Amino acid sequence: MKILVAIKRVVDYNVKVRPTSDGKGVDIANAKKSINPFCEIAVEEAVRLKEAKQADEVIVVSVGADAVQEQLRTAMALGADRAIQVKTDAELEPLAIAKALAAIVEQEQPGLVILGKQSIDGDNNQTGQMLAALTNRPQGTFASELVVNDNDVQVTREVDGGLQTLSLSLPAIITTDLRLNEPRYASLPNIMKAKRKPLAVTELSELGIDAEPKVVITAVEAPAQRKAGIKVESVAELVDKLKNEAKVIA
Repeated sequence: MKILVAIKRVVDYNVKVRPTSDGKGVDIANAKKSINPFCEIAVEEAVRLKEAKQADEVIVVSVGADAVQEQLRTAMALGADRAIQVKTDAELEPLAIAKALAAIVEQEQPGLVILGKQSIDGDNNQTGQMLAALTNRPQGTFASELVVNDNDVQVTREVDGGLQTLSLSLPAIITTDLRLNEPRYASLPNIMKAKRKPLAVTELSELGIDAEPKVVITAVEAPAQRKAGIKVESVAELVDKLKNEAKVIA
């Protein structure tokens, strides 16, 4: 079975981003970039499936400018066999990205497509679901456990009431949650090997994708500062403040 993993280049989760001075976007100049954390989990799960002899090949794909090749090489250092870059300098919305991924799915015909449930920049949580609709494949979102069989995959997913287990016929689309696994670190020998692994480049224009944005950003601002907490001397004082100031109890 062939597994396709979609990854995204984002500002590293340790970096504190700020709005630009004009309030039209986010200042990410010179900020460290990394693989989206949920995408790292997707790569790790695909590599584990290959190590368990349940997959023959792991392919990583990313949509973006040439800078995404850094993250594609990192994914190959983590165990992916080859990479595909869908090249574009435009900032794409989830639907356009899903359409680009659908075109790659049509070319590669993977048995399983794994994506992070969302990226930490846009936090849209849309691409996986849109990809499933475009490719007419069953989907399992927020996966915390995967069990792959010959013709289906058992997906345990996190829902508000606890856990839900789905049985999906292959080929299928999976989006990963935090508790699916703990990604590994790339070793130096694997980083060197990744430089020699194949990386194909496809222009977005060649796929015939409508990449025109449908959403207009009108303003970007930092979240409001939270007020400092207070200390109380007794339970009675706490109850009094909850009742008369916060008004959260009667």
